[in-house]
Amino acid sequence: MDDRYLPIGKQNFRDIRENHYVYVDKTRYVWELTRTTMPYFLSRPRRFGKSLFISTLYSFFSGEKELFKGLYIEEKENARGDKAWTKYPVIYFSLSGGQYNDPDGLTNTLDDVLTQIEEQYDIDRYGTDLSNRFKNIIRKLHEKTGQQVVVLVDEYDKPLLSTMISNPAQEEKNRQLYKGFFSVLKDMDGYLRFVFFTGVTKFSKVSIFSDLNQLNDISMHNDYAGICGITEEELHENFEPEIDYMAKEQGISRTECLTRLAKMYDGYHFSRNGAGVYNPFSLLCAFDAGDFGSYWFESGTPEILIKKLNSSRMNLYQLTEGVRARESVLKSYHVDDPDPVPLFYQAGYLTICGYDNRFGNYTLRFPNDEVKYGFMESLVHYELGDSARENPLALDNLIMDLEGGNPDSFLTCLTALFASIPYPEGRAPQYEGEWSRQLYLILSLMGAYTSCEVHMATGRADCVVQTADYIYVFEFKLDAPIEEAMKQINDRGYTIPYTADQRKLYKIGVVFSTEKRNIADYQIR
Repeated sequence: MDDRYLPIGKQNFRDIRENHYVYVDKTRYVWELTRTTMPYFLSRPRRFGKSLFISTLYSFFSGEKELFKGLYIEEKENARGDKAWTKYPVIYFSLSGGQYNDPDGLTNTLDDVLTQIEEQYDIDRYGTDLSNRFKNIIRKLHEKTGQQVVVLVDEYDKPLLSTMISNPAQEEKNRQLYKGFFSVLKDMDGYLRFVFFTGVTKFSKVSIFSDLNQLNDISMHNDYAGICGITEEELHENFEPEIDYMAKEQGISRTECLTRLAKMYDGYHFSRNGAGVYNPFSLLCAFDAGDFGSYWFESGTPEILIKKLNSSRMNLYQLTEGVRARESVLKSYHVDDPDPVPLFYQAGYLTICGYDNRFGNYTLRFPNDEVKYGFMESLVHYELGDSARENPLALDNLIMDLEGGNPDSFLTCLTALFASIPYPEGRAPQYEGEWSRQLYLILSLMGAYTSCEVHMATGRADCVVQTADYIYVFEFKLDAPIEEAMKQINDRGYTIPYTADQRKLYKIGVVFSTEKRNIADYQIR
């Protein structure tokens, strides 16, 4: 496919169009949004196409008609006659880069943008205060061009996200700088044609949302669910050659290729009834490599999310079984909020999978296998330390033992793995739930390599693992006789749902010891 250029990492609309990269036409959304003068905010995870959409808006408002040839918006805009392709002055803040941990990092970034506009339009610098300069530039642009001004702000939250863990004092300083700077827009409606902000996270206490109370948050609107990402329809309209190529490279049918692509990269929903989308970065990388890799997850670290999860009361199992939240919770984020769900959702690690009209609750879980197993693996390394990296074959052995019906070998291998964990003093799990959490992580990772299914929840067996030929029902106890675990499996009928199944069934009791900091005893029936 030498004549097909995939825009991996490309965020500039002009670059993509002039150099003939494959472009998924999103200009319908440009048309719909720009018919109004309303200011907008859009939240989407990283590498989902926010910057490309902002760049598309920039080219449209700059009157770059030639770049839109053959796209949805061309005919619509041409029909406006003399008003078509009007060129507006555009102030474009791209905040994805910058040294925001530096005391003057954000100040310097904003100053650079203002200086560039002042030089481009020959506007005298109005003092040294950034807010006053920003206000003066907007007024002067309107006077010089006779047109209202467009303000585009991409990744507004990067200066906050990059400092909130590593440098809270600087995060607060950046937040205060925002308060004075962007609040300028509040009283300048007459000078503004269009305002658009993007970000990963909607910080509830940032002034653009409190001062600019008219900012229209379209992040969860059904009509804009497909504004970023790639829908199923767009996949088939734009990437048929790549699908066929990938199926050939993998030695599988086209149907199986589509199934695996969906399982790995699809599943994102940003509204209750809107279109679902594929992760665009992962999809393009997969097509380019001809392989089903974990591309989006490997491009960033979930350290903030792991720390947030571990400091919260949310049960780990809810990430796979489903967690509920109201829309107001999902649309904003407080730095000091103990609830990790808003951050997980806005960062793309949880997605909408259901909605309860009666109570107004959304149900969320991992969107796909790339996110699920990528996050679980990071969490295993965080929980188990270097032992998980130093024993790369341990997981392989555990998988083969369960697939082969060897639970005794499985538990022996698991005991060895736990023994290799160098818990610091007082760090070893102190209650049954912590041990089951670690075991759940290990078992869940098996699903990335086999048909293993793992379920854990209150009110049923501690853990049920299903492979192609075997079913394992686990019950865990801490510092208790092994007989208690086996008795609970029998007395509460944990195996009843599987009695009609043709697969071989194992009942396994496991006792953990706080003194040994490991498995003390187990029994298999």
